[in-house]
Amino acid sequence: MKLTKEKIESAYDALNGVVTKTPLQYDLYLSQKYQCNVYLKREDLQKVRSFKLRGAYYAIKQTSPEKLKNGVVCASAGNHAQGVAYTCHEMNVSATIFMPTTTPQQKISQVKFFGGDEVTVQLIGDTFDASAKAAKEYAKANSKAFIDPFNDLNIMAGQGTVAVEVFQEANASEFQVDYLLAAIGGGGLVSGVSAYTKNVSPTTAVIGVEPLGAQSMRAAFDEGKPVMLDSVEKFVDGAAVKQVGDLTYEHALEYVDKLLAIDEGQVCSTILELYTKQAIVVEPAGALSVSALELIKDDIRGKNVVCIISGGNNDINRMEEIEERSLIFEGLKHYFVINFPQRPGALREFVTDILGPDDDITRFEYTKKVNRGTGPVVLGILLKNKEELPNLLDKMAEFDPKYIDLSDNPSLYALLV
Repeated sequence: MKLTKEKIESAYDALNGVVTKTPLQYDLYLSQKYQCNVYLKREDLQKVRSFKLRGAYYAIKQTSPEKLKNGVVCASAGNHAQGVAYTCHEMNVSATIFMPTTTPQQKISQVKFFGGDEVTVQLIGDTFDASAKAAKEYAKANSKAFIDPFNDLNIMAGQGTVAVEVFQEANASEFQVDYLLAAIGGGGLVSGVSAYTKNVSPTTAVIGVEPLGAQSMRAAFDEGKPVMLDSVEKFVDGAAVKQVGDLTYEHALEYVDKLLAIDEGQVCSTILELYTKQAIVVEPAGALSVSALELIKDDIRGKNVVCIISGGNNDINRMEEIEERSLIFEGLKHYFVINFPQRPGALREFVTDILGPDDDITRFEYTKKVNRGTGPVVLGILLKNKEELPNLLDKMAEFDPKYIDLSDNPSLYALLV
C-alpha cells in the first residue's frame, strides 16, 4: 500500500474548515543566523497546538459508523490523544485514550479538556510502546476501533496535508522549497509530507529529524525493517517511540533524503532560543526541525528552507529542566564530586583559588564526616565561558586529584543530581 498525492489531496479537502490552515512564516532571526531563507510552518498554532489533529480527524472520519458505535481507542504520548479527543467531542464518539505514565500533566489536562465527557484517559506503561500495546489489547477485547497514531494510511494522508499547505504558500509566493525538515517519532508526519513533497517537487530535499536518544527510524533504515529499540530517552516525549511502523518505514525509505539525530541538549537550547528570540513556545518534538539547522548550516546557505514546528504543547513546569539541559549541552554547567578539607575557610579558598571571577557555584551539598580529614561535596558550577573549563579542571585536580566529573558518570549523575 502506498500513499498517493491524490489520497493526500482528498484528505486536505475533507479537512477543509475542520483544521486551521496554519501560517508559513518567514523567520528573520533564523534566516540571518544561517544565511538562508528559513520559513516556519506553524503547526503549534493548530487548534490542538499540534499537526496531529489532521491525521486523527481524517482517520476517524474514514472509519465506518458501524465501527464507531462502540467508540474508539488510541495510544499517545499526548498530541495524537488531543487530536482524537477533539475529534470525538466534535463527532459525539466515545474514546478511551491510553497514555504513558510519564506524559507531562499539561498534555493530560488538554486531552481531558478537548474530549470532555466523551473521553476516558488511562495512564499505563512508562513508554509510548507499552501504552500502545495495552491500548490495542483493550480495543480488541472490547470491539472498539483502534486509531493508530502513525502506522495507518489515513493518518499519514492527514499529516501529509501539512505539505499541501506548504507548497500552496510557496507557489503563491513564487519560491522553490529547497529543504523541508520534519520531526520523526513513529513516522506519520515525515511519511505524509515526504510522499506529497516528492510528487509535487522532486528536487526538494526532505530531511527527517529524530532525538539522539530515540532513533527508531535510523534503526529501521540500518536493519532494513522496523526494529524495537531496547530503550529510549523520554525527554522528547512526542518523538520517544521505540519502533516505527512498517508503512511509515517504507514511505520514509522511499521519499526521505536524509535522517539526522539531535542531542536532547541541543533541542533544549532551541526551545529557549525560539522563546527568547521569537516568542514562539514549542515542545521538545516541535523544536527538532529547527535544531537540525545547526547540523546542515553549510548546505543550506542561500537556500529556501521550511521547518515544520510540529507542536507547542510544552509544560511550563519543564522549563527549569530545559534550561538545565541546555546549559550542560552548551558546556556552561558542570557537576562534580570533590573532597573538601573539613576545616574553616576551605570553601573560601576554593572560591578564591579555583573558580574564575565570573563563575558561579549553583549547587553545594556537603555533609560533615566525623573523625575524617575531608568530606565529599556535590558541586555544581556555572561557567561564564565554556573555554574556561580546561583551566578549571586543572585547578580542581590540584585541589583534589580524585575528584569525579559527573558528566562521565551518568548513573552517579542521575543519583546525585
